Amino acid sequence: MTIRIREGGPDDAPLILGMLDSAVEWLVSQGRTRQWGTESWSGSDRAVELVQRYAAEGTPYFAEIDGTPAATLTLSKGPGPYLEPADEPERYIHLFATDRRFKGLGAGAALLAHAVEVTRRAGISLLRVDCYAGDDGKLVAYYEGNGFIRTEPYTHGEDEWPGQVLARRVL
Repeated sequence: MTIRIREGGPDDAPLILGMLDSAVEWLVSQGRTRQWGTESWSGSDRAVELVQRYAAEGTPYFAEIDGTPAATLTLSKGPGPYLEPADEPERYIHLFATDRRFKGLGAGAALLAHAVEVTRRAGISLLRVDCYAGDDGKLVAYYEGNGFIRTEPYTHGEDEWPGQVLARRVL
């Protein structure tokens, strides 16, 4: 098994949407509907626009296992509009998802390690991400297991969606 990281671009928005749809399907099957809801990303005009914007303004990356896309994330220069940017230059992880067929094979961890290297090579010391902090906290623990530390909890929207910002110093 070989994991290769490749840089993507705006034309990869459909691939990103497909991975997000797959993740929603799995989350729903596990009864975890609060994280991303129950509807596919590709079925929502708002979500499609969001993915297209991040893919155009940021840099998508893909972990491929034996040539098949297994995970994705997009790096940008800051968080989404629901959070304050850091008071220093940063890189921010968005739209991180793994195709569940490749669960446990290291594609997600390889992408996070690549994001660390890209950030370091840019001469930027701060890499951040935010994620769903509800249910059993496994997603937050996953990021912690990949070298990130909790910095600030937050809630978002009328339903007070529970989130957690995590950071990693790379320089």
